[in-house]
Amino acid sequence: MKIIGLTGGIGMGKSTASATFRRLGLPIFDADQAVHALQAVGGRAVRPIEAAFPGTTRGGAVHREALRRAVLGNPQALKRLERIMHPLVRDAERQFLAAARRGGKSFVVLDIPLLLETGGEKRVDLVVVVSAPAAVQAARVMRRPGMSPERLAAIRARQMPDAMKRRRADVVIHTGLSRHFAVARLRRLMRRLRGTA
Repeated sequence: MKIIGLTGGIGMGKSTASATFRRLGLPIFDADQAVHALQAVGGRAVRPIEAAFPGTTRGGAVHREALRRAVLGNPQALKRLERIMHPLVRDAERQFLAAARRGGKSFVVLDIPLLLETGGEKRVDLVVVVSAPAAVQAARVMRRPGMSPERLAAIRARQMPDAMKRRRADVVIHTGLSRHFAVARLRRLMRRLRGTA
């Protein structure tokens, strides 16, 4: 089974790439979705997060805005949160991969925003980075509800610069031209991989 690592900065077009892989029949592990599930009612992260950051849960789930305020601009708090979340997300990832192997899948995708920042490239066979010009990225992100220039700057500060991600990629998908161009490139990539699998 070949593991494709999909990554890219915020607003770079990762959702489009992930949706394309899904339409091509590849199972997707979405790290962001895993985080949401872990922080939802009944999620394994709720109690440890409340213990580490009192007052950041409501009704048995993590209150994401309260948690964001608790860690924003505080590197030590962010590290504490990562020590809680990263092992839980990795556990969910391992379960996903085990199920895919049992199902006889040839390819799977790990959709992980901080793949390269956390050394995740060692766990995949191919790193695919989505990339767009900084102005396109900013325009996309600023259309999101609740986004501000300060919040975007804080997110960018946590992420590896796009140029560095592109240098470390096996494949770069440029999403700044058009959705059609990016989708066509991904389809060509999968035709090539399936031809050599």
